[in-house]
Amino acid sequence: MIIPCIDLMDGKVVQLIQGRDKALEGDEPLEMLRRFSAFPQIQVIDLDAAMGRGENSSHVELLAGRAQCRIGGGVRTPDRARRLIEQGAHRVIVGTAAFTPALERIAATVGPERLIVALDSKGGKIVVKGWQEATDFTAEEVIGRLEPYCSGFLCTYVDKEGMMQGTDLDWFQRLRAATRHEITAAGGITTFDDIRALAALNIHSALGMAIYTGRLNLAELASLQL
Repeated sequence: MIIPCIDLMDGKVVQLIQGRDKALEGDEPLEMLRRFSAFPQIQVIDLDAAMGRGENSSHVELLAGRAQCRIGGGVRTPDRARRLIEQGAHRVIVGTAAFTPALERIAATVGPERLIVALDSKGGKIVVKGWQEATDFTAEEVIGRLEPYCSGFLCTYVDKEGMMQGTDLDWFQRLRAATRHEITAAGGITTFDDIRALAALNIHSALGMAIYTGRLNLAELASLQL
């Protein structure tokens, strides 16, 4: 499955490079949703919430009410997870909180089947708090023990995020061998060959910069039906 991404910052749709530098702005959130209407799911990330500097709640709620969305960014309490589900989120993405005692409570509140755990890797280590803080462990080390709390993983190769240089297929192959849960890949996916290689591993592709820059054509992507 190919999943277009809508990342929100200051009320705008943006694309960042490695989670730091804003590379471009997209159209209004609803216009981006219209452009992505041929795809079964949309990924929505509230970057301000992820970085602990506010929320884009009105935009998130608007998008969740109009499409099947997996939504993340700053989901660190059971209350926020439940609120997103009530607003219409199909599934909720948890990153930082996955490495705290809150994960068990969040999973109990919304159900593991509605939860996706984000494993974001930079320099070989998991990064949290909007990719601003590194941990001491790798995705391969933790993915197995997180399985009981979720139904899938969003695995972002931050080293290549937004850089249009391809991704690390070897890393995704190691992750695929480490879990039977659903995996969605993100970070540096640039070509149809990248997408096909991931699909061959039974891994979904979450796409951002490659579609916002026109490197990958939306109509062609929609026709792949991977």
